[in-house]
Amino acid sequence: MSNRLNRLIKSFSGYISIPWMAGLADEQRVLFAVYHKEDELKLRARVEEFRLATESAGHRWLELDITRLFPDWMASQKYREEYFEEPDSLAPKYKKFARQAVDMLATQIDEQADENTLVALIGCSTLFGFASVSDFVKQLSVHVPGRLLVLFPGEYTDNTYRLLDARDGWGYQATAITADN
Repeated sequence: MSNRLNRLIKSFSGYISIPWMAGLADEQRVLFAVYHKEDELKLRARVEEFRLATESAGHRWLELDITRLFPDWMASQKYREEYFEEPDSLAPKYKKFARQAVDMLATQIDEQADENTLVALIGCSTLFGFASVSDFVKQLSVHVPGRLLVLFPGEYTDNTYRLLDARDGWGYQATAITADN
């Protein structure tokens, strides 16, 4: 097993066991578990360890895997064949996709989560090129009454997150959990 992932899970376990403070802003209740993009498949095989750590700390776990959000949304589009012929014509629809995806996830959260629930977002790399992860997380965090854990394949340096080692990064008020914590 990967030493990096062992350290990340250990860091997460330590952090999640700290009592949750009430009254935080939406973005302050977001946790980013940052891991190397090369570890994506290994991490997915070990998501259960994050769940066990969360439940051992006395919190509920709600897993939201968004890997298929875009392909499922695309399949539902009336003009999908035309979009495949001219992909650039789809770009103006990306914001609509993100908004509809957040609305769908918000419904699940409203039905299944409370202030003691950790909502785990898996598969955010599949948003790359279609939606801004920072905007997506910001919109989704409003609907999470407890904590939102984003399993994040990328880098965290100097309070800047970079998805999949992209050139541009962004600052965010979330708590970063890394293998180095």
